[in-house]
Amino acid sequence: MLRVGLIGCGFMGEMHANCYKNIEGVEIAALADIRPERSRALSDGTNAKLYSDGKELIANAEVDIIDICLPTFLHAEYALLAMDKVKYVFIEKPVALTPDEGKMLIEKSKATGARVQVGQVIRFWDEYVELRKIIKNETYGKVVNANFRRISPRPEWGWNNWLLDYKLSGGAGQDLHVHDVDYVLSLFGEPEKFYSVRNIKGEKNSYVNTIMQYGDFVVGVEGTWDLPASHPFEATFRVVFEKAVLENAGGKFMLYDKNGASEIKIEKKELRGEAYKGGNISDLGGYYNELVYFSERAKKGEPIEQATLTDGVSSLEFLLRELAF
Repeated sequence: MLRVGLIGCGFMGEMHANCYKNIEGVEIAALADIRPERSRALSDGTNAKLYSDGKELIANAEVDIIDICLPTFLHAEYALLAMDKVKYVFIEKPVALTPDEGKMLIEKSKATGARVQVGQVIRFWDEYVELRKIIKNETYGKVVNANFRRISPRPEWGWNNWLLDYKLSGGAGQDLHVHDVDYVLSLFGEPEKFYSVRNIKGEKNSYVNTIMQYGDFVVGVEGTWDLPASHPFEATFRVVFEKAVLENAGGKFMLYDKNGASEIKIEKKELRGEAYKGGNISDLGGYYNELVYFSERAKKGEPIEQATLTDGVSSLEFLLRELAF
């Protein structure tokens, strides 16, 4: 049985706990949060030992893997300690607050042999996984242009509103926009050139829009969380190919080609537990997929090859180049 130590029992921690409860051969052995009511709530249905702080868990818990779901500004501090404790560490995205922190994590991983996965969950989301296959296989020809969009109400569900403090989260650019940036970089690599704009009034980096040039095609990536609470969260893409258009929007994954319009159906696993109601995610799908991958790698003692620590740091570095404009 793979024993998990989960540090941070808020929005993402609850997501991850519900996923682990659905994965065979995995048990939540330890939970840590400075709010004891949060760790107690997530311990339901487990025999997890509860800790009042992540450092206490790292020092004392009997675990095989450590999953860090803390606010971004705490990622590096706790991940460095975790790599001395276990050989498999999961760090929620973004991997760190600064590139220097990211480099420290890479060096620590090399020194300890710890294997680290970063929570760039879009790489594991079913529709995005299918899109990757279609692009790789050139099922509908080459890409002509593409657009990825992620928009959200203001994230006021975070502990002490840490998400809205740019110095703690990096703003919407670093916390939200990074999802699609990382996915595009994983598909096509770094662009030949790019042009990025962001808001210069109000909350720093609450809106970012970037155009990336790849040879003879372009990719647009837009992200914001500066919307009212009444506006729904949306994560969409539209990819134009030589022979068809794929669009994921409005809860449907659609194909438009010479034969007309048709919906692409993807079979999904039914999961126990629901997404945390305080956030902007409606289901556990991609989170489950990424943690299944992470858990299976840890069970078999295999290296992490998807959403690696190096991937996470590279995406962070590119993102901060975007935001420097």
